[in-house]
Amino acid sequence: MSADGDVEVQIAQWRAYMGKRRALSESDTDELEDHLRSTISELTGVGLTPDEGFLVAVKRLGGVDELSREFAREHSGRLWKQLVLSGDSEPAGATTGRRIGGARPDLVVMIVCAVVAAIGIKVPALFGVDLDEHAEIYGRNLALFAFAPLALYFGVQRRLSGRASAVIAALFVLGAVGANVYPLDTDSQSLVLTAIHLPIALWLVTGVAYVAGDWRSDQRRMDFIRFTGEWFVYFVLMYLGGGVLTGVTVGTFAAIGIDAEEFVTQWLLPCGGMAAVVVAAWLVEAKQSVVENMAPVLTKVFTPLFTAVLLALLIGIGVSSSGIDVDRDALILFDVLLVLVLGLLLYSISARDPGSAPGVFDKLQLALVLSALIVDVLVLAAITGRITEWGSTPNKIAALGENLILLTNLAWSAWLLLEFIRHRSPFTRLERWQTRYVAVYAIWAWIVVLAFPPLFDFM
Repeated sequence: MSADGDVEVQIAQWRAYMGKRRALSESDTDELEDHLRSTISELTGVGLTPDEGFLVAVKRLGGVDELSREFAREHSGRLWKQLVLSGDSEPAGATTGRRIGGARPDLVVMIVCAVVAAIGIKVPALFGVDLDEHAEIYGRNLALFAFAPLALYFGVQRRLSGRASAVIAALFVLGAVGANVYPLDTDSQSLVLTAIHLPIALWLVTGVAYVAGDWRSDQRRMDFIRFTGEWFVYFVLMYLGGGVLTGVTVGTFAAIGIDAEEFVTQWLLPCGGMAAVVVAAWLVEAKQSVVENMAPVLTKVFTPLFTAVLLALLIGIGVSSSGIDVDRDALILFDVLLVLVLGLLLYSISARDPGSAPGVFDKLQLALVLSALIVDVLVLAAITGRITEWGSTPNKIAALGENLILLTNLAWSAWLLLEFIRHRSPFTRLERWQTRYVAVYAIWAWIVVLAFPPLFDFM
């Protein structure tokens, strides 16, 4: 291939990559390509080869993130218009296609799946299983109601193969069996553990649909981690907005003498909550890169705060010399704190440019991970003490296993961060470690759901 042919291939690849940024319209990309070509022509005119001219021209033009931010500043009005339903962008990973009756195909799929989710939560009521009288049944099946329609949405958008679809469907069926077949009392520990761990297991199954079955790809798993953080932010915002809507609905109807509380509790909250799971995913898919991801901002704000909290906690433990309270509720709070730290670490990794040199923020993250590691060791000591003194229960063994898994993750993450800061290891090693370790959490969640009830005699 000629040198000019090589440059044309490189320009085509550059254009395809730029096209993934929805802050840049097709006309914007055309304008940038014209500028790129003119710069290459100027550089080749002064003696550079076409390949050299391309590299220098791209460098002068700027990175894709920098260009996206620049266009966001200059065309903020246009970008905000893209946030309404009439936008022309396709969600990431979705297949392109013609509009259906004037609506975007991804929007139609989202609406259908959201309706399926809203209807699905009311199906048990058709068989006499009301939410008020059988709250525990809804609790143990909540992940099925929420994530099955979401997996369906991703399956349709990604056009999953028959094999991948069958595997995902089989895992959801397995989750349904684990949640409903075992004879669990309403006050059993295994029921609570199932309600906590089944959402984790099925969320990661949904991740298989998100990555179009390509779960072996480190990059695709990182994409799902990034999506998870963004989805959570959108869902919380919708949840808060739903709370305002609920309050206004009840208040306004009460003002005219109508009691809307039953409608809100039996229909608006459950149906709206399930539909919001799909809608939040669609918002992340459709609107990403129109306004830059929230991850960088959130991690910069909360990493210092969580680091300060953990350091203050360790200082308090050292001053009091009493260790961690072995009370179960206190241990749960510590575990929640550690999980939040892990989520913050994952979110930070997903938002970071792997090619950037280590900086102050990386050292702050190392301090956060080391502090969490020490807290985890103290929690493990407290849990072990409870088991030694009072014997094992499903709750204690589940907590022990989860803290051991967290300990391994945090310890190796701290080492990889330290090696990166000392310029002895690339940041991509930490990325690969975190994305591959997700499988450990999935396996443990399935063990708790499927093996713990019979192992502990359905206690």
